[in-house]
Amino acid sequence: MFAPLGLFKDIPCPQGKGCCLLGCIFSHRNLTSVSKDFSTVDTKAPELGEISEPASKRFKLEPAPEDKDLPKKVSPQALNGRSSSLRSTPTKKPEATVTKTGDARLVSRQEPANLKVAPIKRVASTAESPGSSLPPRSAPKESLNPRMLPKAPATYNARTAILKKLHSTLCVLNAKLAKDKANKDKSLILTPDELITMALDEEEKVAKENPTIYSNIVKLRIVKLSKLNQEDWAKELKEYLNKKYFKLETNKAPKAPQAFKTGLSVEEELAIATKLVTPLQGLEKYGYVTKAPTAEEVETARKGVLGSGGWEKCDRCGGRFQVFPGRREDGSLTTGGPCTHHPGKSFYPPKKKTDHVTGAREAYFTCCNETLGTSPGCTKGETHVFKVSETKRLASILQFEETPENPDKGHTSPVCFDCEMGYTTLGLELIRMTVVSWPGGETILDVLVRPIGEVLDLNSRFSGVFPEHYTKALPYGTPTPKESSTLLNKPGSEPPPLQVVESPAAARALLFELLQPTTPLIGHAIDNDLNACRIIHPTVIDTAILYPHPAGGFPYRMSLRTLSKKHLDRDIQTGGNQGHDSKEDAIATGDLVRAKAAELWKTLKARGWTIADGTLWPPTGQDDAGAFPQLKLGQGAGQKRDRSTKEQ
Repeated sequence: MFAPLGLFKDIPCPQGKGCCLLGCIFSHRNLTSVSKDFSTVDTKAPELGEISEPASKRFKLEPAPEDKDLPKKVSPQALNGRSSSLRSTPTKKPEATVTKTGDARLVSRQEPANLKVAPIKRVASTAESPGSSLPPRSAPKESLNPRMLPKAPATYNARTAILKKLHSTLCVLNAKLAKDKANKDKSLILTPDELITMALDEEEKVAKENPTIYSNIVKLRIVKLSKLNQEDWAKELKEYLNKKYFKLETNKAPKAPQAFKTGLSVEEELAIATKLVTPLQGLEKYGYVTKAPTAEEVETARKGVLGSGGWEKCDRCGGRFQVFPGRREDGSLTTGGPCTHHPGKSFYPPKKKTDHVTGAREAYFTCCNETLGTSPGCTKGETHVFKVSETKRLASILQFEETPENPDKGHTSPVCFDCEMGYTTLGLELIRMTVVSWPGGETILDVLVRPIGEVLDLNSRFSGVFPEHYTKALPYGTPTPKESSTLLNKPGSEPPPLQVVESPAAARALLFELLQPTTPLIGHAIDNDLNACRIIHPTVIDTAILYPHPAGGFPYRMSLRTLSKKHLDRDIQTGGNQGHDSKEDAIATGDLVRAKAAELWKTLKARGWTIADGTLWPPTGQDDAGAFPQLKLGQGAGQKRDRSTKEQ
């Protein structure tokens, strides 16, 4: 006998409201809640006006082939010997229909045709109530028992206990929402069936996706739900309802960024930008390279790598593993199997005055909202990965070079610069480089880069570079097809394929053609981009220094996404798992510099500074010493802490 597993949950029960089974596998959704047993069925015709609800009709089934001789209509007296639960009266007897299904016989009562029935008033569900922002929905009728899985993560009793606790937590949140008079959207109030379904859905999802740490994740979820306020619960609930019942898109398409305006002319912005250049001397301990390592240092680094036997520390989970550049004899690139980690950063909620009463909120990961230290991770990577931060070891892979003098070529005005990196057997390598003009934001260079080592992970979640980009890429210098440029601005059209260069050294050579040593190079946390390209550039404008972290500057840095939202009112990096767009990031970085230039100009103009012939002039009898104290905010403050650089 096979297990039904809900195969008949949408089929009406053949017994109708006369079904006596407690766990019937058929649907009783559309039947009235009042059911009569066969033993109490009265065939007496009711008087006019006695019935206040419509008589239910039972489904008639075709007779089985072996029952062809069975009469279709018989009187209750004829059935007296077959069913002792039926009784007849001397009053007018309605006709009954008998049909055989297996060993059971169904009897349906024919009500008199002239019987008048009082209509029943239909009560709208919560999803159809006034003020609802969601369409009507219908939840299946399920019991509070764990759903059957091919491989259960825990025993039935353990799953049942967890499920009941989860369900009770959801009921408490639902009750609070129902009592909230400020809530005008009554569609968010769940019915009992919807609460059970929601609990079953959440428990089943964790059981399938994380069977090894099933208990911990569900318990953390229950704790998080118990601490949710009404606003956060409403957001989560609406997202769940959309996904479960309506299949609506919860995330609206990001609005197109509007052109940023400072009120300054291009000449004025260029003049002020020369005063925003940040000297990098003294920032070497935070990752900024101002001098190329010597040959002796490079050789020492190479010997150290050979002596380590390929053992590295995973940049994601922190575990130790072995890497084999050029592949091992069996074709492996790494050891250690898959990497379980949290792709999101740890977030520490800001302190509140009520923390001494309610207790401080625990830090959690932004990717899955799990509390720090409670689980090894929510995401699995195919392999462990690592990155190299030591300058001399970076130079052992590709030596650093200073920007050469380029009097015949190169831009004298600033350019914005952003790179994307992926993990290889040599660490974190350059895989995409983008350069745009400033302040215009027009693309000057945008190429894919083939790394030196074998690829372990393109880091697509952040880099936005996928294997298909390399598959469709054209060799650098290939003319772009005319049809690609024609369809570029049409909605729904795919962007033209990128061009690819064969090595990071080739990409660096292309960048050198666009620069002079005096060209301001704009970037956010630009040390990461410069180190990936192995470039030493003396003239940079780093927005991570222009906009220091509130905690006191280095080693902490504000993220580009946060700065863009705060100072430009622009949402960037909204692609989710599709990753970042280096062109979008480069333009946002340039606009942040423009915003800082406009802010600086207000201060200088009030002090009597002027702009003439593209040059910024101080008031008569004064010099520019001490006129730009804000440029040092990102420095010095880092002396308080000597930790690795962090970005929040």
